[in-house]
Amino acid sequence: MTTGNLFASLPTPSPEEAFTTLAEAAGVRLERIVSHGHASPDGSWFDQPQREWVVVLQGAARLRFEGGVVELGPGDFVDIPAHARHRVDWATPDEPTVWLAFHFENG
Repeated sequence: MTTGNLFASLPTPSPEEAFTTLAEAAGVRLERIVSHGHASPDGSWFDQPQREWVVVLQGAARLRFEGGVVELGPGDFVDIPAHARHRVDWATPDEPTVWLAFHFENG
């Protein structure tokens, strides 16, 4: 058994987002992502081979997809199909944005 708190030990601001794997099982990975005003570099896109379901727990962010923009605040989630090109346009600069991301290998 493992216990913890998603808001404990939040990393201090740095040039990179912080990714922490919280749990893994066959074909599934759960991670906490902490952003401090981060955005994807200009012209770069995520194009992942697995489905990803993300929820913002604290802060806010804006994701850009080839077909539009999704604004996310606390409690908002998005289910991103495999190979859906997307990028982080913006994340709250004055407080950490805390995300949970589920990655599904067969989804």
